[in-house]
Amino acid sequence: MTILQETIAAIRPADPAAVAEARAHQDRLTKPRGALGALEEVAIRLAGAAAVSPPPLPVPAALAIFAADHGVHARGVTPWPQEVTLQMVGNFLAGGAVANAFAAQVGASVTVVDVGVAADLDPAPGLTISKIAYGTADLSRGPAMTPEQAVAALEAGIAHARGLVDGGARCLITGDMGIANTTASAALICAFTGHEAAAVTGRGTGIDGETLERKIEVVREALRVNGLERGPGAASPVSALETLAAVGGLEHAAIAGFVLAGAALRVPVILDGVIAGAAALAAAALAPDVVDHCVAGHRSAEPGHAAALDHLGLRPLVELELRLGEGTGGLLAHPLVCAAARVMHEVATFDSAGVTDKEA
Repeated sequence: MTILQETIAAIRPADPAAVAEARAHQDRLTKPRGALGALEEVAIRLAGAAAVSPPPLPVPAALAIFAADHGVHARGVTPWPQEVTLQMVGNFLAGGAVANAFAAQVGASVTVVDVGVAADLDPAPGLTISKIAYGTADLSRGPAMTPEQAVAALEAGIAHARGLVDGGARCLITGDMGIANTTASAALICAFTGHEAAAVTGRGTGIDGETLERKIEVVREALRVNGLERGPGAASPVSALETLAAVGGLEHAAIAGFVLAGAALRVPVILDGVIAGAAALAAAALAPDVVDHCVAGHRSAEPGHAAALDHLGLRPLVELELRLGEGTGGLLAHPLVCAAARVMHEVATFDSAGVTDKEA
């Protein structure tokens, strides 16, 4: 059995007994039933994922930023030069990015994983080099990756998640870096949900109208040449792995593996923005029960992210019109996830506090 097969085989759905106990415990706490809104559902989700109520506190948290380049960059889908991927990896490692600031705020560790940067990186603290290729091929001309490359990237994500959990992490947060990766994300979202390209392709780093039209057409071409055109509700014409290889990025595949490993280890995964959403669609297509172990940190300004979350059935915790990536939205959501779990441990019940409950 391969590492990928072993990981998928270990994934279990939310434990129904733990879910029922968590829901009942929420109703016994000294507050009106449902008064904590979405946070109650987060606590229940954490209990189901961990198969125990109250659920473990999701600390410490670990952010993993998966970095890779994209051949589709050559199609002019973004004005940012490709070398920015490499430069931003250096910025993460130096502690100078927004993700570093937010991670420091919430006490999360930060690691960067090179799975496909189009340059050689020197070893550095906080960097894991798991390079599969020097970027993907142009997804609008044919498959971005071979199936073997996609599997290797999935397994790199699995290995990194396992290492973080072995090191003590009790919550995983997805991060990404890759110039042009919102183009690949839009193609993945179309392929897995059946949405039309114009509905889920956004402005990414803030492109103008002309570039956006080009980007939408490139996504359409990618779906066409890879045989992935489908309507809403129609069955996918190819397998999940083939779809991921055809139009995904190496970081998408690695994030999908990272999510799968978190689910297999029963450690919650906080998803970041549209890149994480697209990767989670691939993970869920490979192992549907993986969704029970995910929390949507936020909903980004990218239209495809809302489509991905709707398809996954996940409700975002934060909506601040973010479109940065890096794991920033997931980091901002982490204190809310912690608060949801802490309520289950520390808030008194009506019986224990001697508080009169309302009449049934």
